[in-house]
Parts: sequence; C-alpha cells; structure tokens
Amino acid sequence: MKSEDAQSENVQDVQSLVLGDVEVIRVVEWQGPLLPARGLVPGSTTETWRNNEDWLAPDHWEPHTDRAVSALQSWVLRSGGRTVLVDTGVGNGRERPDSPHFHHWQGDFLGRLAQAGIHPEDVDVVVNTHLHVDHVGWNTTSAGAEGEWTPTFPNAEYLIPAADDFHYGPDNGYGNGLREEDRLLYEDSIAPIHRAGRAVLWEGAHRIDDHLTLEPAPGHTPGSSVLRLTSGTDRAVFVGDLLHSPVQLLHPSCNSCFCLDEDQAAASRRRILERSAAERELVLPAHLGGAGAMEVRKEGDGFALERWAVYDKA
Repeated sequence: MKSEDAQSENVQDVQSLVLGDVEVIRVVEWQGPLLPARGLVPGSTTETWRNNEDWLAPDHWEPHTDRAVSALQSWVLRSGGRTVLVDTGVGNGRERPDSPHFHHWQGDFLGRLAQAGIHPEDVDVVVNTHLHVDHVGWNTTSAGAEGEWTPTFPNAEYLIPAADDFHYGPDNGYGNGLREEDRLLYEDSIAPIHRAGRAVLWEGAHRIDDHLTLEPAPGHTPGSSVLRLTSGTDRAVFVGDLLHSPVQLLHPSCNSCFCLDEDQAAASRRRILERSAAERELVLPAHLGGAGAMEVRKEGDGFALERWAVYDKA
C-alpha cells in the first residue's frame, strides 16, 4: 500500500474523556488497513483472526483483505495545569526509506491538535514512549531557508528514554545493527531537541506530576516505556507499542513484527497487562483503531476485552 493511499483514509473526530482530575484527548491523524494481519503479528494464526472476527472487524481487521487496521494517534493530557503530549506521529516530509508507508508522509497532525484547541506553544511536556518513526516525527518541524529542523513545541521539555537515545544515537555509532532510517530519525527528530536544550533523558522511572509517571517496559525497543495515570479512583496506562493489535490480548506472547527483543517484549506485555487487569486500568495503546482504548480482564493464559472506552467529543 502506498503512503498516499493510506493518507486518503478518513479520520475520526477528536475525542476526550476525563479520568479523575485529568482530561485525556485522543488525536487521530489517520486510521486504516496497514499490514497483512500475520505480517503485523507474526506469531498469530489464521484461526485466531477468523475465530474473533465478530469483534476484530472492521475496526482492527479487514477480513476480505486480511489486513490489520491501525491508527496513527497521539494522546494529549491536561494534568495539573499543564498540557502533556504523548507521542508525536510520523512528521511531514521525512526521509523514511525503510518505511514506505511513512516515506515523505504528508498529514495534518498540527491541524488535528488545533481542532482540539491545542497549539504548539501550549504544550508543556512531550513524551516519546520510544524512538520509532511514528512516535517522534512531529518533535520537530523544518523552517527557514536552510530547512533546519527545530522543536515543534518550543516551550516543552521532551522526555526521551535514555536507553533509546543511546541505542539510536551517535554514541552507539549509528552502524551498530541500525538501519539508515534510524540514523535519519535521530538526526531530524531527536538531535535537534538536544541542540535546543529541550531534551530530558530519563531511566528507571520519571514522575511528571502527581498523576503521571513514566516507567520502563523494554523489549519493543531498549527504552520502550509506559505512562501511568492515577487520579482519584481512576487508573490508566498509555502503553505505546506494547500492543499493536487486540489479538495480542488473547496471546500475549505474540509480538509485533517491530519488536527488537522478542522475549523481553513479551515479558513486558504480560507484566503490564497483569497489572491492568488486576487494577482495572484503562489501557491506551498507540495504534489501535476503533475506540483505541479498553479495559481488560484475565482469561486463561491470556487476557480478554472487558469493555471499550467511551468518549465525549472534545
């Protein structure tokens, strides 16, 4: 599928919900079929998809094409008087030779944020859950005669997992098993944040405010992380790419095709989902279509959908 075909898909209206004292706004830039189902989740089986067609289709799977449906989306949190943006999409006009869907992408991410009443100067904190092309692209924009990349959100601190910053950065030599695209990603979306003095590298855990805490969940990338929300009696966890498809609830040992350390990724997924089921956390992955967020319950050796999130229009 060509990237221009992907960009012709309709997107949903901006949606929001309130968890305790925190407003959560979902900003969807694009949603549609992306990869073959078992290409996205190689360990899954045809039977798993077919036997669960009643709730996977059409928001998470197209049976007639056997393609998984994905979304490009970010989450905006209004917490403690500040605006926190979780992941920044693909970014426009990027050289992404290893990702044909995103190569020279042209989307309306900033327009979608504006529709929710959020302008770049309003953002106080940017969270990159990990450093993949579809999570850091709008960290920067290109302006001026020389097209220099500069921070899109000029007043924000950018929270970047230290392990990913090293893995994808020049201190790892760029060539240590990395793709050319990884070098390009770092140079156009991460290095400019460092040069501007806006990068905050963290490890172990990082508390943003009384309601929001970043925690490691490695495996998808070395520094993959989750963001926990606790406010009043409400609980949520923004899991980034811990889940790419709901079929991974049924078989949490199944990784996406993008996971670098498969054993570690599966262990992180199970650990986070165990807690989510026990504490009735709302689970908010980066790429689920449909409602995009859900509560889960333990079922056998895996997990099952308890209920989808319900939004008000932002």
